[in-house]
Amino acid sequence: MTRKKIHPAWFAAIVTFFTLVANAGFRSAPSVLIMPLEDAFGWSRDQISLAISVNVLLFGLTAPFAAALMERFTVRKVVMGALTTVSTGAFLTTQIHAPWQLVATWGVIVGIGTGSMALVFAATVASRWFVKRRGLVTGGLTAAAATGQLVFLPGLTHMSQMYGWKSIGLTIGGASLFMVPMIFLFLREKPADLGLLPYGAAEDWQPPKRADMSAARLTLLTLKQASAHKDFWYLSGSFFVCGLSTSGLIGTHFIPAAHDHGMGQVVAASLLALVGIFDVIGTLLSGWLTDKYDPRKLLFFYYGFRGLSLFLLPSILFSSVHPSTLVFVIFYGLDWVATVPPTIMLCRSVLGPDRGTVIYGWVFAAHQIGGAIAAFGAAVIRVKLGDYAAAFYVSGALCLITSYFVLQIAKGKDLASLSA
Repeated sequence: MTRKKIHPAWFAAIVTFFTLVANAGFRSAPSVLIMPLEDAFGWSRDQISLAISVNVLLFGLTAPFAAALMERFTVRKVVMGALTTVSTGAFLTTQIHAPWQLVATWGVIVGIGTGSMALVFAATVASRWFVKRRGLVTGGLTAAAATGQLVFLPGLTHMSQMYGWKSIGLTIGGASLFMVPMIFLFLREKPADLGLLPYGAAEDWQPPKRADMSAARLTLLTLKQASAHKDFWYLSGSFFVCGLSTSGLIGTHFIPAAHDHGMGQVVAASLLALVGIFDVIGTLLSGWLTDKYDPRKLLFFYYGFRGLSLFLLPSILFSSVHPSTLVFVIFYGLDWVATVPPTIMLCRSVLGPDRGTVIYGWVFAAHQIGGAIAAFGAAVIRVKLGDYAAAFYVSGALCLITSYFVLQIAKGKDLASLSA
């Protein structure tokens, strides 16, 4: 008997997972910086949140171009360049003395760098290397973002209190540089380079045709063609609300909001990391469910439960951890990015599977526009009204509205072909 070899697709998924874990750690740092920068420079919360908003926005706007660049210049080159960019921005952040410098370094440079390793990276690897288990793998790679929060967020918060806010920039910069040789040595480009088919592919499987045009032109042409389809706008609108209600609002402002109620920063950061633990479970489960059930119905439940959770949040934040707070953390964690696997699947329905990743890049841009608005808008609401309650209520209402509209996506279409 011959031993059955492990398909290299699983090694590609593991390398991608750990890269996204690191990228999530880089992305988690801004929420840790808000209060230390307030104390160090006396800047207002909305001034600091403007830099975070720019970071979130560019993170999203870079994504569709990153997807096309990965198709044109290889995934490995794009990711190594992105890690180097993040390292440069993080090191420069340690030299800032004015709010505009924070916008330039953490907002622009780090935003572009992390955006080039956004979830389109996960979608690209999953679509190239897997036919079977694609939803499960997409869920696992998406969960890497939560794992990054779990690994980095409490530690970064403790580090900023013990060694000052500059230690965060030095740590992120060093970690980014460390990842560059890891990508060079261990990330393979596609199965064909090894003379193999993707995992679970039939013998007659053929890869999607590669567009004979520049990366930028492919990206913009895809946007123009997709804009003529209402499904694209349903997907973009739903993911706009997803970003607004997760990374923009909770990811950026949960720690300051909990601190406003008397909770310690490290405790609040640990709760947000706990969201990450349950997000790993929820996103893996969502990927498995996406392979089996209608992704539209999954999104209906995800947005509905998220909206209800946000309505409850202002009444369950206390100076210490209460059981009701833990219930919120568990349910919100399970739902955090569970929306990603079914959304990626539905993106393939707009212009076909061969354009699905680039379309997801544009839909993800909408996600980050929503996140940018929430990152800055919630800070303005906090400055004007004295707390975050109104921001939580508005976000919850938008989630409930979205739970209806996701049922309208790809109506009448056969979704079975999207997994091919």
